[in-house]
Amino acid sequence: MGWFEFALAYVVFFLSHSLPVRPPLRPRLQARLGASGFTLAYSALSLAVLSWLIGAAGRAPHVTLWDWAPWQVHVPLTVMGPVCLILALAIARPNPFSFGGARNDLFDPARPGIVRWSRHPLLAALALWAAAHVVPNGDLAHVILFGTFAAFALLGGRLIDRRKRREMGPEWQRMRNRVADAPLLSASPSGGTLLRLAAGIALYVALLWAHPFLFGVSPLP
Repeated sequence: MGWFEFALAYVVFFLSHSLPVRPPLRPRLQARLGASGFTLAYSALSLAVLSWLIGAAGRAPHVTLWDWAPWQVHVPLTVMGPVCLILALAIARPNPFSFGGARNDLFDPARPGIVRWSRHPLLAALALWAAAHVVPNGDLAHVILFGTFAAFALLGGRLIDRRKRREMGPEWQRMRNRVADAPLLSASPSGGTLLRLAAGIALYVALLWAHPFLFGVSPLP
């Protein structure tokens, strides 16, 4: 199906990420599935469509933009370590500045965790993942795929900042200033933080193992 499947997967990806979170569809889905059920269903749909989109990029006609070189595989191998740690430290943690935060009423600006480094850690992880995967995938379809994701992540942070600043009013700037005064690293990380770091390392190892089965390509040299 070539470029048609790739274009169709792109359209479905963006529709599946925009329509379910907009009124009136989101309130109806949450009323039927519950808040947790909606989150799980939305996450499963997102992963399924993302897998299709990546596969469609691999099946699109190959148009070389730059030649592959052995050193290029080390870029995603290196960058995906921090990506996995960011995900482990950010998912389901309080973060009133961005999307995906859990129990935001418990957020402590004096101990902001990963939010001290980035108000939008999930978007930062997405941008790093996408940019790193552009390097060893120098064909047109994959450059469009990963380049779009990187641009979306960088632009998305500004859009979320604008919306959150409008919703939170002066509290947004006050909380941001308090977060900026917090130390970059905690002198005594909690047990929960250490467990999350271990989970990030485990995620990295699991991705190395599963990559050939999920995407048909080994990430190792």
